[in-house]
Amino acid sequence: MAGKKAAMNISRRKLLLGGVGSAAFMFGTNIPFLKNMPKGLLPVAYANDDVRLDDDALIARKDGLTLLNARPINMETPAHLLDDAITPASRLFVRNNGIVPDYEEHPADSWTITIDGEVETPLTLSIADLKRDFEVVTKQLWIECGGNGRKFYEPGASGNQWSLGAIGCPQWTGVRLRDVLKKAGVKDTAVYTAHHSVDMHLSGDPEKAPISRGVPISKALEEDSIIAFEMNGEPLPVLNGFPVRLVVPGWPGSCSQKWLKRIEIRDQIHDGPKMTGTAYRMPAYPVSPGTEVPKEDMVIIHEMPVKSLVTYPVTGSRVKLGEKVEFRGHAWSGQGDVSEMEVSIDFGATWQKAKLDKPVNKFAWQHWKAMLTFPKAGYYEVWARATDHTGTSQPSVVPGWNPKGYLNNMQHRVAVFAV
Repeated sequence: MAGKKAAMNISRRKLLLGGVGSAAFMFGTNIPFLKNMPKGLLPVAYANDDVRLDDDALIARKDGLTLLNARPINMETPAHLLDDAITPASRLFVRNNGIVPDYEEHPADSWTITIDGEVETPLTLSIADLKRDFEVVTKQLWIECGGNGRKFYEPGASGNQWSLGAIGCPQWTGVRLRDVLKKAGVKDTAVYTAHHSVDMHLSGDPEKAPISRGVPISKALEEDSIIAFEMNGEPLPVLNGFPVRLVVPGWPGSCSQKWLKRIEIRDQIHDGPKMTGTAYRMPAYPVSPGTEVPKEDMVIIHEMPVKSLVTYPVTGSRVKLGEKVEFRGHAWSGQGDVSEMEVSIDFGATWQKAKLDKPVNKFAWQHWKAMLTFPKAGYYEVWARATDHTGTSQPSVVPGWNPKGYLNNMQHRVAVFAV
C-alpha cells in the first residue's frame, strides 16, 4: 500500500509539473476536451486513494467504507456505494467525536430521555412511552457532516479529511421532536435546544462531554425534526446512535445528536462542546485562503448548501464509444428541493439537463439520471451540477475558503474512458 501511494504521489507531481498537457501521456489515451480543463485542476482519475477498513469488530458491520480515523471512529462511504435510493445501514457514514457507548450497558428497554430546562413540565420518557404517547412517523431524511468535502480545501483545514462520502439518506422512524416539546410546554423564554448524550470524551473523563450541540427553538419545532429509534425498519446501528438519536434534517449532522439522553431547553444560544469558537462555524464575511479569522467573527452554520453525487458508474469505468451510457446519482439542499440537475462531459464548457425526480418527502435526496454519449475515444470527466429552488448552483471549484473546511459543495466529477 505504501509503495502504491508513493507511486501515485510521484505521478501527481509529474502531472502538475508538466501541466494538463502531459495528462494524455499519463493516461495513455486521448483527452477530447482537454482545452476546456481549468488550469490547475487535477484530473479526477488521480484523486482516489482508497484506504480500506481493517476487520474490526465494530466497523466490520459497515460495507466497504473508508476509515478516516479510528479514535474516534470516523468512516465515509465511496460515492459508488451510495447508489441505493435508500441508504442501507451498512453504508451510512460514521461521524463520532467521542468513544462509542457500550450498548450492553445501555439497553433499549431501560433507556430514557429527559426533556427539561425552559419547559412547564419536565418529562422523562422511555422508548415505549415515545411509541405509545406520540404519533410514530417514518421519513427518508438525508444527513450530512458539515465537513463533507474538507479534504479539497487549500490550504487544508484540520479535522477528518472527508472527501464526498459523509452523506446518506436512510429511512428514519421515530416521533416528531416538536410533539415531545409541546407536551413538555416550551416556555416563552426558550431560545435554543441543548442535546446531551452518553458517549465518552476521548480523555475518559466522565465530567467532559465530547459534543453537545443544539438548534434554535424554531428549528426544533419544525415538523421534520424527529427523535428516531429505527433506521430502515430496524433498530439503529450502534455506530449511528443506538438506541435513540435526533435527526435534524437540512442542517449539519452534528445537530442530530446520537445516543440521546437529554434535551435541555435553554434561554440563550447553547454553549456546549462544539458550539463555540470555530466549531461548525463560518466566517461572517469572505476571507482569503489561510486567513486567521477572529472567533467573534465566526457564525454558526445553519442550512447545508446544494450538492449532488454521481453514484454510477464508478470513476475509472470504461464505456462504449458512441453508445448511450446511463449516469445517475442524487441531489439535495438544506434550502429545500433541488429544481434542476445538469451534467457536462467537456469540463463545464456545455451542460445538458438530467432527469430529476421529486423527493419522496421534504429533506429526502432526489434521484437523477442522464443518458450520455461520448463522441471520440479517450478520457472524459462527467461533472454534475445541482441547482436549488433559490437558483443557487454548485460551483465548479471549491467555494469560499474557511478555517475549518466546512460547506464544500463543489461539483462532483467522475472519470470514464470511452473505448
